[in-house]
Amino acid sequence: MAMRQTPLTCSGHTRPVVDLAFSGITPYGYFLISACKDGKPMLRQGDTGDWIGTFLGHKGAVWGATLNKNATKAATAAADFTAKVWDAVTGDELMTLAHKHIVKSSDFTHDSNHLLTGGQDKLLRIYDLSRPEADPEQIGGHTSAIKKALWYNDDRQIISAADDKTVRLWDRASMTEVKTLNFNLSVSSMEYVPEGETLLITYGRTIALYNTSSLELIKSFEAPAPINSASLHPEKECIVAGGDDFKLYKYDYTTGEELGKDPWTWPWSCPTSY
Repeated sequence: MAMRQTPLTCSGHTRPVVDLAFSGITPYGYFLISACKDGKPMLRQGDTGDWIGTFLGHKGAVWGATLNKNATKAATAAADFTAKVWDAVTGDELMTLAHKHIVKSSDFTHDSNHLLTGGQDKLLRIYDLSRPEADPEQIGGHTSAIKKALWYNDDRQIISAADDKTVRLWDRASMTEVKTLNFNLSVSSMEYVPEGETLLITYGRTIALYNTSSLELIKSFEAPAPINSASLHPEKECIVAGGDDFKLYKYDYTTGEELGKDPWTWPWSCPTSY
C-alpha cells in the first residue's frame, strides 16, 4: 500500500506567502524563512515547521527572504524600497540597504560578505556588507522588473529572471551579460540546485529544467494550470509545483509522469515576534 505523506501546517502569516528559502544543514538542524505580504518575515525550524521568530521592521510587503548557509544571517527584500540584513539568531536588524524602488530578491554569497539584490528598478545591486554605507556595484540590462536574482557557479556568476520574459547570466568579474534565455511568457519562478547541476524555471504552465553549465534545456513538463513556483527534490526524485488552481502537483523527474494530486494546503495566520 502506498504511503500517504502528511504535510506540515505552519500557522503565522495573515496574508499570502510569496517566497520561501531553507538554510544549509547546521549543527542545530536546518531552518526555513518565509516572506509575506503582511510585512513580517518569519523563521522556522525546517524539519518541524516550529516558529522561532518574526523579523520586525519593514513597512510594506516583503517579497523575498533568504538565509545564509549556516543560518546566522537573514536578508529580506521589500516594498518599502529597502533590503534588510538581520541577525538570524537574535532577530536584531543589522542594516538597512536603501533602494530607489520595490526590492523583490536578495541572496548572500557563500561567505556571507556580499548581498545581491534585484527589483522593480531593473537593476542588480551588489552590496559589500563590511561597508554598507558604500555605493553598491550595479548591473543593468533587464528591461522590466527583476523577480529573482541568485549567485551562480560558486559566486563567479549571477543569474536573474525578470518580467521582460528573460533569464540572464552575468559574469561577476566583468559585470557583463554572458547568455540570455528568452521565453514567450514571464518567468514565474527560478530555483538553482548547484548540487544537482540543475536550474529549474517555470513560466505559464511549463516546468523546465536546464543544465547549469551550458544553460541547455534538459527536459520540460506541462502542468494543467499556470505554475507559480516549483522545486526539485535534492536527489532528483521528483518535482513539486504549485499552480494557479490552488493545487500542488508532483512529477517524476525521469519520466515526467504525474505522481498524485494530494490536496496539500499551507494556511498561515500570526504569532508574536522575537
